[in-house]
Amino acid sequence: MTPEIPVRSALDEETARAELYGLLSALYYAPPAPELLASLRAAVTEAPASGGFLEEPWRELVAAARSMSDAAVADEFNTLFAGVGKPEVYVFGSHYLSGFLNEKPLAQLRHDLAELGLGRDEAMPETEDHIAFLCEVMRYLIAGDDVTVSNLSRQHAFFSTHLQPWVPALCDALQAHPRARFYAALAGFTRAFAGVEAQGFDMLD
Repeated sequence: MTPEIPVRSALDEETARAELYGLLSALYYAPPAPELLASLRAAVTEAPASGGFLEEPWRELVAAARSMSDAAVADEFNTLFAGVGKPEVYVFGSHYLSGFLNEKPLAQLRHDLAELGLGRDEAMPETEDHIAFLCEVMRYLIAGDDVTVSNLSRQHAFFSTHLQPWVPALCDALQAHPRARFYAALAGFTRAFAGVEAQGFDMLD
């Protein structure tokens, strides 16, 4: 939840990646619990080596959490993502990839999830292309025990197909929204983290 950035070893790096995907999943899925915001506010913001690519956006995210109350963050979440009818900002990949919800990108995602042996919990009302669900899948592909599923090759394929093509557009929408403060900062960190992930995967090619 509060990894040092950048981390110091390969094992630490994988743990930090999984934790960051888990954090993004939690923050995008629901108004953050007080315990989660308290932990974020107490996070270390100084990287072991200055100039790390994630250091500044991480510091801005922590600063946003520290400058706002729990209620203000929750209100912002509800303003941006909740409410009746069309949300202010969509968090579903199909919207950005096709312009519509529940379209071909979602069908492809469901096919790929089935191949991984994964599926949506019946208790989850949102479709699988929700950013929080996709981040949770990435966390599993990094930290899961089954090496036939949780490996770099699977991570690369899933990220490049189901996250990389549209996450920048989500970040654009959040950072441009006049009511976004905490989530604008989260978008900045999300963009930076996705960029680091993309660079890391490119090195595998």
